Amino acid sequence: MSDLKALLSPDAGPVIQFIKYGICGGIATAVNIVIFHLLGWRLIPCLEPADPFVKYLRLTVDPLDQKRRARNSILSNTLAFLVSNFVAYLLNIYFVFTTGRHSWIVEIAYFYAVSGVSMALGTVLMGWLIRRYGLLTSIAFGSNIVTAMLINFVVRKFFIFAK
Repeated sequence: MSDLKALLSPDAGPVIQFIKYGICGGIATAVNIVIFHLLGWRLIPCLEPADPFVKYLRLTVDPLDQKRRARNSILSNTLAFLVSNFVAYLLNIYFVFTTGRHSWIVEIAYFYAVSGVSMALGTVLMGWLIRRYGLLTSIAFGSNIVTAMLINFVVRKFFIFAK
């Protein structure tokens, strides 16, 4: 049991820390994907009949023009981000990083700021891919995930949380 406690501790070595970051990021990403698709299906329509989420669950969606679909996908992603980023923050402070470099309010502000920048870049890319190339919403949504992953770990590890 002591080994498990050490493994889950934010003081684990860098390789374990990166693996835990990936797992926590996967959980937060799953939360983001679920919220995004639920919003895009029911509250802020942005999905197409060919989207994997729609096809796999055999849902029905109304056709949308690309401009409206792009705008709604950006709005759905923004709302999903607010929730999933808080999930990521909680998982990161309990299992991945050591807090204490900044006060908790500054820490969470930095966490959201960095995540916000990476999410904004990914979201702009997502909207552009939909408008310019007509990409499926679910495929274009993946650009947001990749962009965030590349930026967030480095900034969180070296600038937000204690070493």
